[in-house]
Amino acid sequence: MPYEEISPIFAAVLAAGKGTRMKSNRAKVLHTICGVPMVNYAIAALKPIEPQRTLVVVGHQADEVKAVLPPTVEPVLQKQQIGTGDAVRVALEAIEEDEGTLLVVNGDGPLISYHTLTELLERHRSAGVGATVLVAELDNATGLGRVMEDAGVVRIVEERDATEAEKQIRLVNLGLYAFELEEIRRALALVLVENIQGEFYLTDALEVIGRRSRAVTYRVKNPEEANLVNDRAHLALAEEILRRRILDEHMRKGVTVRDPASTHIEASVEIGRDTVILPGTFLRGETRIGSDCVIGPSTDLLDTVVDDGALVEHSVGRGAVVGAGASVGPYAYLRPGTVLGEASKVGAYCEVKNTWVGMGSKVPHLSYVGDAEIGEGANLGAGTITANYDGENKHHTTIADGVFTGINTNLIAPVTIGENAYLGAGSVVNKDIPPGKLAMGMPARVIGDASKKVPEEGKRDRNGSRHGGTEE
Repeated sequence: MPYEEISPIFAAVLAAGKGTRMKSNRAKVLHTICGVPMVNYAIAALKPIEPQRTLVVVGHQADEVKAVLPPTVEPVLQKQQIGTGDAVRVALEAIEEDEGTLLVVNGDGPLISYHTLTELLERHRSAGVGATVLVAELDNATGLGRVMEDAGVVRIVEERDATEAEKQIRLVNLGLYAFELEEIRRALALVLVENIQGEFYLTDALEVIGRRSRAVTYRVKNPEEANLVNDRAHLALAEEILRRRILDEHMRKGVTVRDPASTHIEASVEIGRDTVILPGTFLRGETRIGSDCVIGPSTDLLDTVVDDGALVEHSVGRGAVVGAGASVGPYAYLRPGTVLGEASKVGAYCEVKNTWVGMGSKVPHLSYVGDAEIGEGANLGAGTITANYDGENKHHTTIADGVFTGINTNLIAPVTIGENAYLGAGSVVNKDIPPGKLAMGMPARVIGDASKKVPEEGKRDRNGSRHGGTEE
């Protein structure tokens, strides 16, 4: 039975703190883990529970935190960050209902799962108590509040307020609670500030509730979920755990990951079955990989689409599209706006930017192509350059179907190379070349028909230039 049919559930995500131990200019919850702001993991864990409302308490760098939140949640502002108790009070002010359950989670707990939150709610409802707190027993409890439970009263002491004896306790508070709305409202009205930091602790309200209507603990089953992020070392540990979860999910769906230890795939990436990810690969942002691809080794793709059957090795992609069966690399750089057609190729030490490369066309090696359109079946020789920038403006180059350029060809944009034209090695082209023509020289001039371009092997023209280029 859905929880809302028993009593309404409201959720409060605490994301207002600065996170001083992070030693950062950014709010703690803005730090990303596998490409996702930390706070959004807690929100994602809540989503299957379908709370009636999910309130995110923001404070430090509130506008920046609001900007990364999903549209399904409601930010509420804690004007002064004076403790978790005050943060929950801010959330309660936005809730008009008197009956229901308030589920409180920390924005710096990215490893918490939907299953644990569900079990916490089940424990809370089956016990019939005013409050339930999630706890864990840890070998190293440094930095966490210590938990003491006795006859329905749960007392939590923050480490900075704990005695030496209390610091030896290994049962710790994970900062996740289920409260009955009526009980938490009443308890917060009774809590006094009586600690070294002068903060309004939510844990003090827990003790008040325990004395009135009982409180209980629930121990987390998966110890990984007990890892809260308080500093950079915790951040790295959380990333390691979540990265492995992401890799495991892809592998269960039919992706081969040759070396998980050296492979980094962000949470938003999609990969089709039978694709192989080789060591040293980074897949980030909105990257989408099709089926039967080979990605890597040592490849870094950000916001890049790779269609079925493509190969990308030892290369970098930024906002590019790689067509089905295309080949990239090794050591190629695909910059934003690059679209490679089906079965096309960008080879070793090439850079391509804002360019369409047609089906079956090749930019095999040592070339720069920017602000260009290349038709189908074209072949650019080694060292072909589109000179697209005149110092003030960018200009376009059009290379039609079937064009062949010799090695070290320079195309001075704006320029159009007609269909099936052939450019001799070392040509500098600053004027349009008609379709089907053979051109060469500096500057290039038309000297005949491309259909008659093939001289005897090794033959040079009157200027000493070979007519040939490179092709696969």
